[in-house]
Amino acid sequence: VVESYKQLRTNIMFAMSVKDTTIVELSSSYPGEGKSITSANVSIAMAQTGAKVLLIDCDLRKSVQHKIFKVKNKVGLSSVLGKMATYSEAVNRDVVKNLDLITSGPVPPNPSELLNNTSFDTLIRALRDIYDYVIIDTPPLGSVTDASIVAQKCDGAVLVVAADMVSYKFVQKSLEQLKLTQCKILGCVLNKVDLSGDSYYGKYYGKYYGKYYGNYGEGHEE
Repeated sequence: VVESYKQLRTNIMFAMSVKDTTIVELSSSYPGEGKSITSANVSIAMAQTGAKVLLIDCDLRKSVQHKIFKVKNKVGLSSVLGKMATYSEAVNRDVVKNLDLITSGPVPPNPSELLNNTSFDTLIRALRDIYDYVIIDTPPLGSVTDASIVAQKCDGAVLVVAADMVSYKFVQKSLEQLKLTQCKILGCVLNKVDLSGDSYYGKYYGKYYGKYYGNYGEGHEE
């Protein structure tokens, strides 16, 4: 699992460097696909390279990141956007070395309107000068408009897709939503893959790795 996240980190960082991006949104089509844990682990993996990273929990309706990192959520993004707190008061510094976190904060009555105001634009501009990478965990694209609103303010987006959970047409619909925001799509993460021999992925990848890597460890030099 650790190696998978490291590989994912490398792929995203390469995509970001090619497309000159700093602010990246991670979203999914529907709840339960693993976007929040993916956002957290990608952020940790990026921070382990020595880069200065910020993770923002932009799911103002059903936040998760404060639970993952075991920090309080009394003050967060909603507090900053609502002008009830400053960035310095809301940020949790070094939740992991080189990784800062802004939790979602108290649930506001108008999440979409709050994310669509100029305060968020001002915050994003300021963060570009502070961090090497900013990862934003948003609500699912198929549930509310929040993720599409946030995508308009980001340089790029990554879609997390749970294997055997959502159909192709729903993934396609989510990608079309992102394209409408003119946010660059950096790629997709196939999550929750069953690699057992009985599953489709287990049979496909087992055959692939057996074919191309099966001789390693048997004394062959290739």
